[in-house]
Amino acid sequence: MSEQIRPDAAETLRRDILTTLLPGFDGPVAPEWLLRRLRDGLGGVCLFGMNVDGPEQLAALNASLREANPAAVIAIDEEGGDVTRLFYDRGAPYPGNALLGRLDDVALTEGVARAVGEALAATGCTLAFAPDADANSDPDNPVIGVRSFGSDPELVARHTAAWVRGIQSTGVAASAKHFPGHGDTATDSHLALPVVDVDLETLRSRELVPFRAAVAAGTATIMTSHILLPQLDAENPATLSPHILHRLLRGELGFEGVIVTDALDMQGASGVHGIPEAAVRALAAGCDLLCIGSDNDDAELESIVVAVEAAVAEGRVGADRIAEAAARVRALAELPLAVEAVAGRMPEPSELVPAFEISAAAAAVLAGGVGTVVRVETEANIAIGEAPWGVFAAEAEAARPGWVSLARRERLADGEAEPDWAALPGPVLVIGKDLHRHDFARRAIDALRALRPDVVALDMGWPSDDRRYADVATFGASRLVGDAVIGLVEEAGRATPASFA
Repeated sequence: MSEQIRPDAAETLRRDILTTLLPGFDGPVAPEWLLRRLRDGLGGVCLFGMNVDGPEQLAALNASLREANPAAVIAIDEEGGDVTRLFYDRGAPYPGNALLGRLDDVALTEGVARAVGEALAATGCTLAFAPDADANSDPDNPVIGVRSFGSDPELVARHTAAWVRGIQSTGVAASAKHFPGHGDTATDSHLALPVVDVDLETLRSRELVPFRAAVAAGTATIMTSHILLPQLDAENPATLSPHILHRLLRGELGFEGVIVTDALDMQGASGVHGIPEAAVRALAAGCDLLCIGSDNDDAELESIVVAVEAAVAEGRVGADRIAEAAARVRALAELPLAVEAVAGRMPEPSELVPAFEISAAAAAVLAGGVGTVVRVETEANIAIGEAPWGVFAAEAEAARPGWVSLARRERLADGEAEPDWAALPGPVLVIGKDLHRHDFARRAIDALRALRPDVVALDMGWPSDDRRYADVATFGASRLVGDAVIGLVEEAGRATPASFA
């Protein structure tokens, strides 16, 4: 049934629609179209690595955004580990979730989250798309992995709650993601629609446990996932599912804050319908704030507004639903998030080493020092991007005697000719991420092992259950983790193997 909208109501509706939108843009300076939209009521922006040149530049950028709209949400995908935007040019100085989960020190997790929040607050960011509350139950998961605190739901729950408390103690809003759980997938929702074919009881005992903890901890927002759960809704991914958002998130979990979509330019959300129609369906399903993507423009934004206006006129979504969503977004600027401060202590690199997995055989090999480092460069996880990682990010900060002088690098990328493995100075340290998931990396490691006994595979991602290609597993590849690995290798050259067994 179509609906006639009065001119004043039409103006209010358009402003409300704009308030629900969170686009991205290219470059370190806000374009004029974006500032104009903010003055017209645009809800805010989502910042990515391409928007950040450093803290001073980011603070100036955010000041210009808030000048255009003082209530604007300034969101950033800063997880404090492999996924970093604030440190996109050099790698994050934080441990990352998987390592925090393995250390299992809730106070440390809360302190790290507070340190992340302080860094963001200093630049004027108001919402962090973190923590990742997914229980990573599939070691072949191509998009979550070390972004998760672990595979045990209860462990993930207590660290998710700690992260929420820590970052929100700084006044920066948290966003537990990706509801109702992206951990049991072997498909990246950036590229396709993952299917999680489990029943509600399984979800309650596994995926939903960390989200219940996030709600109890007071998370200001929760981000949806573009995954299909056919036993709950056979047609719509979670982002577009009224059943999952209304009955499960609002109803059963009792969440009253802002529901944010993961980026609508991802194939899991808009691959079938296109972004404007996905926006309509997300709002109708119960989402309040729509993350559009990383590089949007004025024409794309207008196409979304027009699509939602038409949907209201056609009766597919009510103007009251849009007004409700907009009110929640505006309230984000007024939330009294800051609570009693916690200590935002960063662990020393050496404190991370006990959370690594190191085989006794690898420790014995590393005790002889390192002759060659083989860098395995795989296609970047889309969520992480092309940021520096691991020991290579750490080395970019400063030359490190005993590491740089020992290592002759051979870059191994898919399709490149293999070097003369037998002639490489040893021991040989092969460093990559999620090595078991990449056929060319497995082949290279197998070829090395067939030729010589002094090969150590160091996996800075989430290793396979059998650890076949992870003689050393660090469960993260932030710059801080890279520092820890460098210290480990340097110390191994001076220590007995028993020290690392």
